[in-house]
Amino acid sequence: MTMAADLAPATRQLPPFARRPIAVIAMIVVAVLLAVSPWYGYHRDELYFRLLGEHPQLGYFDTPPLTPMIARVSTAVFGDTVVALRIFPALAAGIIVVLVALIAREFGGSRTAQLLAAAGTATGVFPLIAGHSLLTLTPDMLVWAAAALCLARVLVRGDGRYWLAVGVIAGAATYNRDLIVLLLGGVGVGILAAGPREVLRDRRLWIGALLAIVIASPNLVYQATHDWPQLQMADALRIDEGTDNRIAFVPLQLVLLGPPQAVICVAGWLRLWRGRTTRAFAIAYPLGCALTLYSGGRPDYTAGFLLYLFAAGCVVAADWRWRRTLVTALAISAVIAVVTALPVIPAASLGGTPVAAMNEVARESVGMRDLARQVGRVVSELPASERADAVLLASNYGQAGALDRWAGEFGLPPVHSPHNELWWWGPPPESARTVVVVGFNPTDGFARCSVAANLNGMPGEEQGRPITICRDPLRPWHELWPAMRHYS
Repeated sequence: MTMAADLAPATRQLPPFARRPIAVIAMIVVAVLLAVSPWYGYHRDELYFRLLGEHPQLGYFDTPPLTPMIARVSTAVFGDTVVALRIFPALAAGIIVVLVALIAREFGGSRTAQLLAAAGTATGVFPLIAGHSLLTLTPDMLVWAAAALCLARVLVRGDGRYWLAVGVIAGAATYNRDLIVLLLGGVGVGILAAGPREVLRDRRLWIGALLAIVIASPNLVYQATHDWPQLQMADALRIDEGTDNRIAFVPLQLVLLGPPQAVICVAGWLRLWRGRTTRAFAIAYPLGCALTLYSGGRPDYTAGFLLYLFAAGCVVAADWRWRRTLVTALAISAVIAVVTALPVIPAASLGGTPVAAMNEVARESVGMRDLARQVGRVVSELPASERADAVLLASNYGQAGALDRWAGEFGLPPVHSPHNELWWWGPPPESARTVVVVGFNPTDGFARCSVAANLNGMPGEEQGRPITICRDPLRPWHELWPAMRHYS
């Protein structure tokens, strides 16, 4: 039997779904992620999303509103703690495990293939990172997996009802990031190039497209009426990080899930390419890679593709003669993934390990409260007459988020920042004559500045940055503020 025939939707009956063992795997993932959620502390992005969530808007300059709104709801329902912010990511990781197993089933995967897909996803590096911290990656991986499952049911089963679900998912995804366009555009090009083109004649496709546009329209209106800030941010990131992202792109494709999973992904790509109803999935991945490389986007922008490639590869790997060797490799990779992706190394020792260099999320989750404490110490040493009208000026959103989170505990004054969305919130009041500047040492704009301390005790980018006291701005704040703006 040919591969195309094997994947034909007309008469093929799906294998039974291994519901119970996959549910157990998913629940273990959720339990482990919740158990380790308070270790280390907030990631700088989590503090930023928490801060944005305190100011609900339809959109922000550097991010759509979904992740900040998840942060807002999480803290409102579960409390203003790091654990509260990480309940949604843990649940999302468990759902992703189930979705990838279902995708494997759609591609003809047996019980063994489904279990392999669930276990390999549960122990993948980026699924664990996305499940541990509230990042934009977290909702992205969830909606990509859901969209891929629905697309598989359209293309492989021939069930056009799922075009409606694809439309709803696509519209909702734009409130997190617009990367879903990579998946849908790539699969669309694949359908036009290799079929099955008959799905394009289904009117439910166009109803789904209309649903996507209607759901996404408030976000699109926000972008259009604010001079397309997402494009401005993409351009800023391309200039700031584009070269590094291109250099790291191929190596990271091998470790986003894990090296053994990468081998299975290759087998999955070949399987999809050989199937008439699945070739569009195979075409979508290199197209997505090419667009990401061209734009200088982050290598993890393509992580969602790897989920369905891995699911398809598990269908093949389940029948490999050297399956036991594969399972051993996956077990070893799982241990490495847990150490790399989760906060299992003591925080005090993290800076001296390779994990700090490999995992930005880990190193930027250590010391953020201590940053606020050190700034609070500098503020407390100001004369009482200056403290009354003093303000904080943070060089980046992570610092601003930390200073806002622990303002009450350490007696901190209001914080302002010229970074990304926070610049649009405006400068300090004109009455602010004493400014505690965190993260940089202004070279002009003030009558006098002096470094009061340097941040210490954190393995991330804040280590060694100055805390500077500046007095008497030389010009009004509304004139100083435009020159301070920076995006990254």
